[in-house]
Amino acid sequence: MKVSALVVAGLLLFPFSNVLAQEVNDAQIASIVVTANQVDIDAGKLAKSRSTNDEVKAFAELMITDHTSVNKSATDLVAKLKVSPQNNPTSQSLKAGGEKNLAHLKTLKGAAFDKAYVDHEVAYHQQVIDALDNILIPGATNGELKALLIKVRPAFVAHLEHAKRLQSSTTEG
Repeated sequence: MKVSALVVAGLLLFPFSNVLAQEVNDAQIASIVVTANQVDIDAGKLAKSRSTNDEVKAFAELMITDHTSVNKSATDLVAKLKVSPQNNPTSQSLKAGGEKNLAHLKTLKGAAFDKAYVDHEVAYHQQVIDALDNILIPGATNGELKALLIKVRPAFVAHLEHAKRLQSSTTEG
């Protein structure tokens, strides 16, 4: 199982490393934010339907609710600013990574599914926080977009801590 966690972590490093290689504008940041949230919503929906662990199901429901709320705030803001999210290599890689994660999770059942889902959530939230801190917040030029990113950051930190607690209870012997 450690190989699987390393593969997932490697997939996650790739999308956000693309941000470092490109200059990002506010429209691209908006696309990255919406895509990153959608990836977690999709994984949460799968976990909610597949997991047999009540704690994992509750966490998945929280991911669906919170990330849907962030996406609504982001899309409302870009509509207000009359900015269209601009597809870019990072958002494309995030989407592809999310699809690979879902495909992998669909091959698993029971405790193996729960562990893989939670391990992914830990790695994914850490990568999102790192991207927020090092790239997205500093790169945002619009004050309202920057404020939204700063406002949602604590929720991502709380999700990471929650996922880490779950991870310790879903670790296989």
